Amino acid sequence: MLLKKFLLTCGMLASLLYIGMNLYIPVLYEGYNVASQAVSELSAIGAPTRPLWMVLGTIYTLLTAAFGVGIIKTAGQNQLLRMLGILMTASGIIGLAWTPMHQREVLAAGGGTFTDTWHIIMSAITLLLMLLMIGYGAAALGKRFRLYSIFTIIIFLVFGTLAGMEAPNLDKNLATPMLGVWERINIGAYMIWAIVLSATLLGRGKNEQSVAVASTGKSDEKAKGKRKPKSKKKQLV
Repeated sequence: MLLKKFLLTCGMLASLLYIGMNLYIPVLYEGYNVASQAVSELSAIGAPTRPLWMVLGTIYTLLTAAFGVGIIKTAGQNQLLRMLGILMTASGIIGLAWTPMHQREVLAAGGGTFTDTWHIIMSAITLLLMLLMIGYGAAALGKRFRLYSIFTIIIFLVFGTLAGMEAPNLDKNLATPMLGVWERINIGAYMIWAIVLSATLLGRGKNEQSVAVASTGKSDEKAKGKRKPKSKKKQLV
């Protein structure tokens, strides 16, 4: 039981870590503009913040995979929730396969390589996994969480479209005035969703445990009630 709680808590820890990375690491990159530059530029080849990002990013992916295992252990007969856990675990493991992009100046000069292409592919895979996870979460849990998940998907579609409109200018080293903002809104929406998911599953576990304890107590009371008449008969004899 304690292991399951820890694994589910990893969902909160992973999201809080990633949010913290996005708040703190940009400060270490002189000249980096949070509003106009992509998150991936913090881990780009040649970026001064790449070493720190890689260490913390690896911890994030491992926590995400652990969270997925916790969801699977919690799923029981809920196949939709089990599928969500499998996707979450896969998301964490696949996260280790990210390759860095080059800095936009290098890309504009034609210095891009396969790592940049794979970076784009991984971005698409990660986005797809996020949407699938939110979708399965919406279907697996209650009405309130379903509505919240649908709202999160709408945020993804709106701000993902806005980010997609500016993204082609990055490798041309042209202006991307709001790219960082649109990306971070989507990232924040997903991270908060994961925190709410973690809290929901932890709360669900507590409720199930309370019901189990209450049921056990009622069973004991019934058993005692059945034994009382026998003791009365013995006293009369």
